[in-house]
Amino acid sequence: MTQEELFKKLVAHSKEYGFIFPSSEIYDGLSAVYDYGQLGVELKNNIKRYWWDSMVKLHMNIVGIDAAIFMHPKTWEASGHVSAFNDPLIDNRDSKKRYRADVLIEDWLAKQDEKIQKEVDKARKRFGESFDEAQYRSTSPRVLEIAAKRDAIHKRMADAMNANDLNELRQIILDCEIVCPISGTKNWTEVRQFNLMFETKLGSVAEGANTIYLRPETAQGIFVNFLNVQKTGRMKIPFGIAQIGKAFRNEIVARQFIFRMREFEQMEMQFFVKPGEEMKWWNKWKQTRMSWHRALGFGDDQYHFHDHEKLAHYANAATDIEYNFPFGFKEVEGIHSRTDFDLGNHQKFSGKKIQYFDPESGESYVPYVVETSIGVDRMVLQVLSAAFHEEKMENGEERVVMHFPSALAPIKVAILPLVKKDGLPELARTIIDDLKFDYTLQYDEKDSIGKRYRRQDAIGTPFCVTVDHQSLEDKTVTIRHRDTMAQERVPIADLHRLIEEEVSMRKLFAKIEL
Repeated sequence: MTQEELFKKLVAHSKEYGFIFPSSEIYDGLSAVYDYGQLGVELKNNIKRYWWDSMVKLHMNIVGIDAAIFMHPKTWEASGHVSAFNDPLIDNRDSKKRYRADVLIEDWLAKQDEKIQKEVDKARKRFGESFDEAQYRSTSPRVLEIAAKRDAIHKRMADAMNANDLNELRQIILDCEIVCPISGTKNWTEVRQFNLMFETKLGSVAEGANTIYLRPETAQGIFVNFLNVQKTGRMKIPFGIAQIGKAFRNEIVARQFIFRMREFEQMEMQFFVKPGEEMKWWNKWKQTRMSWHRALGFGDDQYHFHDHEKLAHYANAATDIEYNFPFGFKEVEGIHSRTDFDLGNHQKFSGKKIQYFDPESGESYVPYVVETSIGVDRMVLQVLSAAFHEEKMENGEERVVMHFPSALAPIKVAILPLVKKDGLPELARTIIDDLKFDYTLQYDEKDSIGKRYRRQDAIGTPFCVTVDHQSLEDKTVTIRHRDTMAQERVPIADLHRLIEEEVSMRKLFAKIEL
C-alpha cells in the first residue's frame, strides 16, 4: 500500500467513526473547513489538556490566559501582519488552480530526496549485508548528481525567499520544469504576494463600521496583555504565558485534510526572558518541546528539527519540529526566538510603556521572547496518522486499530454485557455509574462480543470490560487490552485502579524533559 492510499484510508476512517466531518456537508461542504465529531472532539480536548497541563501545571513560572479573537486593528500594524503576512502565489493558466510557489519547489526537492533513496534501496538489495550506505551516498555518481542539483535549487529558493525575489521563484519553477498537478502543464503566471488575513467589520451600521481582522495567530493577545499578567500575577522574569485559541488564515493552498485549514486552533506559549539570554532559552525549549512529542511513543526517529532558512521579520532564530506524516516530514510545532520585536512595536504603536522592572538589577527593559507554537489540528492529524494500523491476527482475520496513547484515547473504557438479559445489562450500568465520574465511557450491547471488540479497536479504546454470568456470582469481569488483545479476570473493585494506572497522563508527564 502506498502512503497516499494509506492517507486516503485514514481520512475515510476519520469520517466513518465520528472523528472528523467535512463542514456543512449537506450543502456540499466548504473548502478547507472541517468539523470535529463526537470522538474527534474528545481526542482534540485530550491533546489540549496534555499540552496545557504540561505547560501550566508542570512549570511554576507559566500561567495561562484566554484573549479575545477580535483585537484593535493597530495590533496587526504593530505586529507586521498588515504589511508582511503574505504568501507567494502562482496560478496555472490551464487548470485555473493557485499554488504557493515555495511549496511547489519544496515538493520538487522532496522528489529529489525520494530519487536518492530509491538509488540507495536498489544498491542495498544488490550488495546485501556488506552494503555501506554512507559510503555509497558519498561515492555514487548518480546520487551525487541528484544531490548537487537538489542542493543548488535549495540554495536558490532560500536566497529568493530571503530577498523576496518573486521573479526568481518563478524562474526556479520553470528551470525545474515543475508542472501543475491538475493540468500537467507549465503554463504559469507571475508570482504575486497575497495577504492571508480575513477582514470583517465592527460596528452597528455599515457606514460607521471599522475594518478589523480575524486574528491570524493567538500570540498578539498574549503580548498586549504582558503587563496585565506580569503585574497582577507578580511574575518575575523568566516567565511564560500560555494560550489555546482559534486563529484564521485565508489559505489559498489549503490541502492535506486538516493539516492546513482556514479556521484552526493554536496552542502557544510566549516565554519572556532577559535580553541576551534568549538563545539559551530557545535551545532549552527546543529540547523540552521535542521530548513532549516523543513522550507519546510514536518513535523518536519519526521527528526531527528543521531550521528555518528564511527567518520571519520578528525572529533571530527559528526551528520547526517536523513529524513524518504519510505525506512526508511536515511541521507540527515551531520554536522561535522573537527578540523584543513584539513588545517593542506595541510600545511604539500604542505610546504606552511596556517594560519590565528588574528589582535585582534596578533596570527596566523590554523583554525578549521565546515562542513555542503548535497547531492543535495538525497535532490531531499527527496522532491519528501514528495511531492508525491495519493488522493481521493469528487466526488470519484483520482488524483496524487506533493505537492511541491511552491518556489521549477518546473513549477510555467500553462496558460490554455479554448478553442483553439475565441482569447483565443492569450490572454493567452499575459499573458505568462508578467509573463515569473519572473516565469517558461507552456502553455497547449489540452484536457478538467479537464484533464489539473490533468496533472498539477501530476507535482506539484501551480497555473493554465484559460483564458475563460469572460476574453476577463473584463480582469479577474480563478486561481486554486493546494493543495485545490479552484478557484477564479482575475484581470489579479493582477496575478503577487498573484503568487509572494506564490512562493517567502522569506517565506522559514523567517522560518530558523539563
